[in-house]
Amino acid sequence: MSETSPVQRRPAGELEASVLAALWAAGEPLSPAEVQRALGGRLARTTVTTILSRLHDKGAVSRSRAGRGFTYSPIQDSAGLTARRMRSELDKQDDRGTALARFVSQLTSEDEQLLRTLLEAAGDAPEGPSAAPRPGPGAGP
Repeated sequence: MSETSPVQRRPAGELEASVLAALWAAGEPLSPAEVQRALGGRLARTTVTTILSRLHDKGAVSRSRAGRGFTYSPIQDSAGLTARRMRSELDKQDDRGTALARFVSQLTSEDEQLLRTLLEAAGDAPEGPSAAPRPGPGAGP
């Protein structure tokens, strides 16, 4: 009887991140077969198609009909996707204040200063459809 090593699963999101990286690098819409090739053929085409479908369901990629299949394009760049994920996680919290406080408490001093600078700049920006209302001191939820 031969010994087999346990199958190691990839960390959650690693395959999606690899597929998105391939799409960003291409700079043009790709079919699942093209994504598979861009990833070095390590994944089955059905796996790539499943990942692309899940990314589409999550709103991370758009797809366009191409013959009998689809081509896929990322909706946002890497920074935009990270921001969207952060917002999505924050929206799941009942106590947003505590979640934000814990996030801020884990920032490096450089990131904290950068966040302060960005918040100050956002406060100077003209209000528009994308500008979120900023509650005043003591404002409740």
